[in-house]
Amino acid sequence: MIGKKTWIIPDGFLQPKSTGDQISHEAVCVLNVTESNAKIQLTFYFEDREPMETFISECGSKRTHHVRLDKLKDRDGNKVPRNVPYAIKVDSTVPIIVQHSRLDTSQEALALFTTMGYPIE
Repeated sequence: MIGKKTWIIPDGFLQPKSTGDQISHEAVCVLNVTESNAKIQLTFYFEDREPMETFISECGSKRTHHVRLDKLKDRDGNKVPRNVPYAIKVDSTVPIIVQHSRLDTSQEALALFTTMGYPIE
């Protein structure tokens, strides 16, 4: 089977400032090559507060899904906080592949980076 059910992304940060037409954001990019839909739970960990654990998403069978973290809300309507460092644990009901991307438009010379999440056995 391709993928893992649990992934870790240690470095997260939603930039509070954007310039131009592009909005600063991050995304958890998911690839599901299985025959079943992936039910995904994201848990956010912080340096100085309790984790936020009730963010839910879904990736269809044999599909990709880009979970925009600036648009994501938990079941109580809370958003991922901006200007606060965090880490993310991604749990899925089926094996998936997880990549993390960040678009930082806080300055005119914008920056885009992407990295693979860390899969847990």
